[in-house]
Amino acid sequence: MSVHLAGGAEHEGASPEFTGFVAEAAARARSVGRARPRVAIVAIGDDAAGHAHRLAGQLSRELDADGSADEPALDAHVTAVGESGEVPATAFVDIDGIVIGGGRTPAYRELLEPRFGELRRQVAAGVPYLGCSAGAAIAAERAIVGGWRIGGVAVTPEATSEGLDEVTVAPGIGLVDVAIDAHAAQWGTVSRLVAAVEAGLVEGGLAIDERTALVVGEGGLGVAGDGSVWRVLPGETGVVVSTMGA
Repeated sequence: MSVHLAGGAEHEGASPEFTGFVAEAAARARSVGRARPRVAIVAIGDDAAGHAHRLAGQLSRELDADGSADEPALDAHVTAVGESGEVPATAFVDIDGIVIGGGRTPAYRELLEPRFGELRRQVAAGVPYLGCSAGAAIAAERAIVGGWRIGGVAVTPEATSEGLDEVTVAPGIGLVDVAIDAHAAQWGTVSRLVAAVEAGLVEGGLAIDERTALVVGEGGLGVAGDGSVWRVLPGETGVVVSTMGA
């Protein structure tokens, strides 16, 4: 099973960046005798319930590609809480897939931190993980959780700051060993990742476009969806930037 990291955001119609995840969740469900995959969906923020519902719809459409099902193609086990809420341990019981949604990355990291060990255990046991935007960022061992300046110098648009001033790196779930940023081309966050690598805040990273997912599995790295994944690594005289596409 794989770790799927999507650059966001919600959209109507087909979501090819989710296809691999739903296939893996469905396969795991069949292996335990379930007709429909039971997928844990966690959303945090003011519109958490609505966000979780829309994610469930996107996932269900990818499972029911021909539109033949009379009911949702998955069993969504939803945990939707505000930023002052709590994500209970029961959010991840008896499931075939895990989806962590988008919103303010610092809030996701803070509320899910008590569950990081359980998330690692589930993924190690073969449960596929899908992180969308914030859920992708916190999947890293060292997570970029926000900020728009380094040493007081702007490195990305202030609108991408997530309420933080200086670019902030904090412990994440640890499902991947490089930093992750999202909304890469759409929000201009590639520059934040470049600056973070150059400043030594992270050793390297990947910035993911919207409607695009990085897939980390036994076969290495893959890309699904419409956009690109921007790879940023340290170089001899600065950083080296390259792209991967589907």
